[in-house]
Amino acid sequence: MEALGMIETRGLVALIEAGDAAVKAANVRMVGWEKIGSGLVTVLFRGEVAACRAACDAAAAAAQKVGELVAVHVIPQPHPDLEGKLPISLPETLNRGKR
Repeated sequence: MEALGMIETRGLVALIEAGDAAVKAANVRMVGWEKIGSGLVTVLFRGEVAACRAACDAAAAAAQKVGELVAVHVIPQPHPDLEGKLPISLPETLNRGKR
């Protein structure tokens, strides 16, 4: 199972900047993003633990340059139950076996 990296910002511009920095800094894939409310938005990444940590570090630095960074977190091994309940799966895993 791959690690899960999360970056939360206040505002979309900071989130886009963070997402761009993350995928350029490390071998991670963006799972998607969530609009939380009150201006908060979160972007989710999957990859190896070290790659997610590097991506989150780069994303946090980038977000702080253009906006407000709210939270950064990496879960090294998310529990499998989260996959079915939360939008943290990669698109190709969502469609497996559904053809």
